[in-house]
Amino acid sequence: MPVSDTPNDILFRSLSDPTRRAIFERLCRDGEQTVAALTAQAGVSQPVVSKHLAVLKQAGLVRDRPAGRQTHYSAQLKALTPLVDWTHEMSGFWESRMDDLEDLLKRMDQ
Repeated sequence: MPVSDTPNDILFRSLSDPTRRAIFERLCRDGEQTVAALTAQAGVSQPVVSKHLAVLKQAGLVRDRPAGRQTHYSAQLKALTPLVDWTHEMSGFWESRMDDLEDLLKRMDQ
C-alpha cells in the first residue's frame, strides 16, 4: 500500500513515534525549549532530537525560533485539530454501533 502524503497522514505518522510524541508532549507541558534542553530529557542524542523536531515541524506540530546560536521550539496546538476532528468522528461512529448492538441484544432477550 503506498504511503500517502496528505496533511493528516503526515500528522498521524509524526505522532506515531513514541520519542516524537514525548518531545511534543514536553513542549506542550513545559513551553518553549531549546534543542539542548530537549536532548537532556529525551534519552537520545542531539542529532536524533533534531531529526524528530524536523518531522514535527513538517507536520506543523512545532515552530522554531532562532535566537543567536540556539533554536527554540514551541508546540503548535492548533495543528492537532485534524486529530481532534477524526477522534470526534470515530467516537460518533462507535457510539452509533454500540447503540445498535444494545438494541439487538434487547431484542434477543425478549
